[in-house]
Amino acid sequence: MRVFIAGVMQGSQMDDRVVDQNYRTAIARILCENLEEVEVIDPWALHPDSERYDVERARETFMSMSALAGQVDVLVAYLPEASMGTAVEMWEAHRSGAKVFCISRMAHNWVVKLLSSRVFPTLEVFEDFVINGGLKAALA
Repeated sequence: MRVFIAGVMQGSQMDDRVVDQNYRTAIARILCENLEEVEVIDPWALHPDSERYDVERARETFMSMSALAGQVDVLVAYLPEASMGTAVEMWEAHRSGAKVFCISRMAHNWVVKLLSSRVFPTLEVFEDFVINGGLKAALA
């Protein structure tokens, strides 16, 4: 199973600062500890200094990561705030038929509500879902 971790990186920042990315480690741990034969794809791990890329490399990275989001079985999106990049990745995953699981309190946001297979209010609730076999069952 291929799982893409999507989530806010810069959000609504007005500069090149990046929000805390520790959620990615937590999601990867949850997946790897509870699923057999899982391949976790994490754009931040692949491009940890991407906020410093020049425009051409940033464009190439954005396009390739968005395309990759459409080539997985599952996309897990972490959205404590809006993220335009994550919305694009969610769209690509949804369009390709992948399951999209969103961790967000923005359950009324149209992108979150309409593109997600299921929405979880917290990372802990998502973890319980995975531990209790919910992710496996959703893919069966």
